Amino acid sequence: LSSVPVVVREISGAQALEIALVENLQRADLNPIEEGLAYRHLTDEFGLTHTEIAQRIGKSRPAVANTLRLLDAPEEIRAAVVNNVISAGHARALLSVDDALHQKHLLARIIREGLSVRQTERLAKEPAPQPGTATIVPKQSPDEKAVEAGLRRVFGTKVELKRGKRGGTIVVHWYSDEELNAILGRVMVDPHDEV
Repeated sequence: LSSVPVVVREISGAQALEIALVENLQRADLNPIEEGLAYRHLTDEFGLTHTEIAQRIGKSRPAVANTLRLLDAPEEIRAAVVNNVISAGHARALLSVDDALHQKHLLARIIREGLSVRQTERLAKEPAPQPGTATIVPKQSPDEKAVEAGLRRVFGTKVELKRGKRGGTIVVHWYSDEELNAILGRVMVDPHDEV
């Protein structure tokens, strides 16, 4: 093109940095911790309030405040968010727990049992177990162990059999799209096949 419409603005170096940071927040695929660090930078360096940040990036003030709260989480929880092991919602639920040891136990349980954010919120409201009281974990029977081992052989991946108060669940882990497709190929029945 021989000419293009442009807007020329005279701005300081600090303003240019602020604008660049806001544009990156709007475009980049940042994890919630990186977002929180960028918000904190806008607050500390440029004195922006949560409301001003929200207006500039097109989010609500509570969303900005909640993202900033994640920076107060212990390192283990922040790392779990960064590595997509848990969501920001899980981390916020864990932040409502005052006891650091109880937070760690809940984090391990979320990861181990694949708990949803709602389940985590319910658990976070329960009192922490008192020291010296052990949680009784039911042991698997030999039959259950055999079923678990058989399922591992069938699917070629980690499989967990979890008994609940009534019934239970079978958790099949997969670590790549190819592995998921292989698992689905073993369990899916072609609708055209006769059963």
